[in-house]
Amino acid sequence: MCLRPFRVLSTAALVALVSLVAACGGGGGSSGNSNSSSSGSSGSGSAVPSPTQQPTAATAANTVAVTVDRGLTGTLPNIPTVTLKVCVANTSTCDTVSNVQVDTASFGLRLLASALPNVLSSLSPVMLNNVNLAECTAFADGYTWGTVRSADVKISGETASNIPIQVIGDLGSNTVPSACAAFGNAQNTVQDLGANGILGIGVAPYDSIGAYYSCPGNTNCTAVTVSQTQMVANPVPKFADNNGVILEMAPVSDSGAPSATGTLVFGIGTQSNNAMNASQSFATDQWGRLSSTFNGRTLQTFLDSGSNAIFFADSSLPQCGGNLGTFYCPSSTQSFSAALVSNNGATSGTATFNVANASSLLGSGTNYAANNLAGQFGSSTTLDLGLSFFYGRYVYYGMDMTATGGKAPYVAY
Repeated sequence: MCLRPFRVLSTAALVALVSLVAACGGGGGSSGNSNSSSSGSSGSGSAVPSPTQQPTAATAANTVAVTVDRGLTGTLPNIPTVTLKVCVANTSTCDTVSNVQVDTASFGLRLLASALPNVLSSLSPVMLNNVNLAECTAFADGYTWGTVRSADVKISGETASNIPIQVIGDLGSNTVPSACAAFGNAQNTVQDLGANGILGIGVAPYDSIGAYYSCPGNTNCTAVTVSQTQMVANPVPKFADNNGVILEMAPVSDSGAPSATGTLVFGIGTQSNNAMNASQSFATDQWGRLSSTFNGRTLQTFLDSGSNAIFFADSSLPQCGGNLGTFYCPSSTQSFSAALVSNNGATSGTATFNVANASSLLGSGTNYAANNLAGQFGSSTTLDLGLSFFYGRYVYYGMDMTATGGKAPYVAY
């Protein structure tokens, strides 16, 4: 499942900022996860200590710096971004693209056409029967629509050569299929998207559940079935360090901060700077989902940097209302724990986190990094451990390599 924030109209309008992507990772359907034998707890009256792991220096070829700050629009907290390079395949003609959101629960690179001024016209279209392909990615607050094109994707010293990416907003509004337009407003500009694009580095190697269309002459688009080689591709399995990623976010103050830093490390156990040191590891399904028992209920659970808060339903927590929407605003910080279980039921563990007053954390729009930010959005049957959960932790994502006889997907921290 892939999650993204709602857009907002002003810095003050910090509403509940996450939405389920209907075409991504199963779209919120049943995962068939095993039940936990223990019960996660409700909030208690005292906070637990926040994690304090410091990120690896982003100096090696398999690392890239991660930044959380006001971003391009100054409207969204907890949006981790990196800078990458997109090149015409097998050439030195490239665009450097900053402010690309790191999303560990989606799969593939999607960039705004406006972020590719030098290479867009030269990126070869991916075709089916000599007809250009396009993709619709649906969000609860709208959709992205654009062509699928081949490009070399370079992040620090890692290169994924000649892979399909989605270019957002390079087709006219009159080409949008009705099934795509039904999801609401187009997210085809920086102001709409809140970033220059989305880097989907979750456990799946391809976006095999995206909605693909054949567009002869980039018009009259019709839904089609495509092969794996034509699907928008997760760049990580194409890197030299290709078996996973580690997202390492520095700890931030429990009262929020104007900005935060981190490091995205490619590969797990492939170099001296990416050893597997997690204390808890969980097998997931092909989309990175596992199970938890939380507040007496069994929930579909995922660790998602593309969600800017921890999202779950709890009627005992007061919501902020007003400009802060369904973010939680308890009078004092509450601690929670969820009993996690691997998708195959083989291992179990615990996720512990705090929920603080969102109004205090965000500082009336001056803070863009918050480790105890939580709210209610989406399905009541899910626990979404968004970026708030990542601060002060190393979170590992093992790629699904079963198609080539390798390891099954997992998450760990």
